[in-house]
Amino acid sequence: MNRTALPRLAAARRKGRWRLMLMLPAMLCLLAGLDAALILLDLPAPMMISSWGQAHGLLLVFGFAGSLIALERAVALGKLAGYAAPLCLSLGGLAQLFTVPQWIPAGLFIAGLAALLGVYIPLWRRQRAHAVMIQMIGACAGLGAAILWAGAVQISLLLPWLAVFLIATIAGERVELARIQISARAEHAAVLLNLGLLLAAAASTLFVQIGSVLFGCFLLGLVIWLVRHDVARRTINSTGAPRFMAACLLAGYFWLLVAAVVWALGYPASTARYDTVIHAVFLGFAISMIMAHASTILPTVLAINLPYHRAMWIPAAMLHLGLVLRIWLGDGLGVQILWKAGGASNVAALLVFAAIAVYSALQAAGQAKKEAANHA
Repeated sequence: MNRTALPRLAAARRKGRWRLMLMLPAMLCLLAGLDAALILLDLPAPMMISSWGQAHGLLLVFGFAGSLIALERAVALGKLAGYAAPLCLSLGGLAQLFTVPQWIPAGLFIAGLAALLGVYIPLWRRQRAHAVMIQMIGACAGLGAAILWAGAVQISLLLPWLAVFLIATIAGERVELARIQISARAEHAAVLLNLGLLLAAAASTLFVQIGSVLFGCFLLGLVIWLVRHDVARRTINSTGAPRFMAACLLAGYFWLLVAAVVWALGYPASTARYDTVIHAVFLGFAISMIMAHASTILPTVLAINLPYHRAMWIPAAMLHLGLVLRIWLGDGLGVQILWKAGGASNVAALLVFAAIAVYSALQAAGQAKKEAANHA
C-alpha cells in the first residue's frame, strides 16, 4: 500500500466510526422492535414492557429501516446536513419507548423524512435518474405516513403508506442496478407503477376497499416488473455472494407477491390477512432485501470490509421458514403454536444474521491487519 493511500484509508475509517455512532440508535430501535415483537407474540422478552408492543411497527419501519436508508443516502450525498435524516428517524423511534406525547416522535419522524426527501433532491439534480425519482416517491410515502400518524390516523390505514416507503426505496435501488440492461420504456413503467402505488395508498385512506384493491393490483404489476428485469434471475445460477443475494431477492419478491394478492382481494380486515400483509412485506420482502444488500451497502456506509460468509444462509433460511410457519400454517390454518414458532424464528433470524455480520467484519479486519503487518 502506497503512502498516499494510507491517509485516505485512515480518513475513511474515521468517517466510518462516526457513521457507526449514528447507526447505534437505529440498532437500538431494532433490538427494541424485536423485544416488542416477542411481547406481541406473547412470548418471554428481555424487557416485558407492554407499551412497547404498540411501538413495534414504527420502531422497525422508521426507527430501524428508515434510519439505515437515510444514512446510506446521506453518505451518497456527502453533505453534513444529510445526516439529520437518520438521526431524527432513529431518535423518533426511541422516543416511542418512553412516556412522551405522541407529537414528539411524530415530529422527529416528520423532520427525518422531510430531511430524507431533501437529500434526494440534490441527488436527483446530479443524475436525473428514474431510480432516484422512484426513491423520492418512497420518501413522500413515508412523510405522508408520518403526517397522518401525527394526526392520529390509525396504523392499519397507514399500512399501505409504510409499505410504499420501503417498497419504492428498494425498487429504486434495483432499477438503478438494472438500468444498463433495461430500456428507457421499462424505467418509465417502473416509475409509473410506484407512483400508482403511492396514489393507491392515498386512496385507501379514504376509500378503504377500492383503494386496497388498486394497491394490490399496482403492487402485483411492480412484482412482475421486478422479477422480469432483475438480474437475480440469472445470478441465482452463480455461486457464493451473488447466489446468496439472488436467493434473498427472489424470496423477497415471492413474499411481495403474496402481499399483493391478499391486498388485491380487498382490505385485509381479518387478523390473519392483516398479519399476512404486514409480515410478507416488512419481513419477507424488506428484511430479505437488507440481508441481500448488507455485504455491499454496509461497507460503503461504515468504511469496513464485510465479506459474504456462507453461514449467512442460516438466518436467511430461518427468516423464510419462519414466515412459512407464521403465514401459511399459523395465519392460514389457525395453528397458534406454529404462528408463535414462526414469529420466534423471525426474531432469531435477525439476531443471528447480525451476529454473523459482526463476526465476518471482525474476521476481515483481523486478516487485513495481518496483511498490513506482513507488508510493513
